[in-house]
Amino acid sequence: MSSFQKLINSEKPVLIDFSAEWCGPCKVMAPILEQVKREIGDKATVVKIDVDRNQSVAQSLKITGVPTLMIYKRGKQLWRQSGVLDKNRLIGILNQFV
Repeated sequence: MSSFQKLINSEKPVLIDFSAEWCGPCKVMAPILEQVKREIGDKATVVKIDVDRNQSVAQSLKITGVPTLMIYKRGKQLWRQSGVLDKNRLIGILNQFV
């Protein structure tokens, strides 16, 4: 949990993909997030967190479905949504917080 706190306290936006290996929609999101990462460059950080391996973080954030995407900046949650989103929508949302 302490490394999660360090991660979200960044000055630039942090997009976190809470996912699981067994999740079909999470597999759909993986290449989309790679494209977002390439296009957004160093304006934001994109991180994938496996809910099965990080159960305490998932429970504390009340993640009940995957994929769940969140954006943090300076330790504050700015946005959250569950489900698959396309690349352009995600980049548009991230750019609001850059």
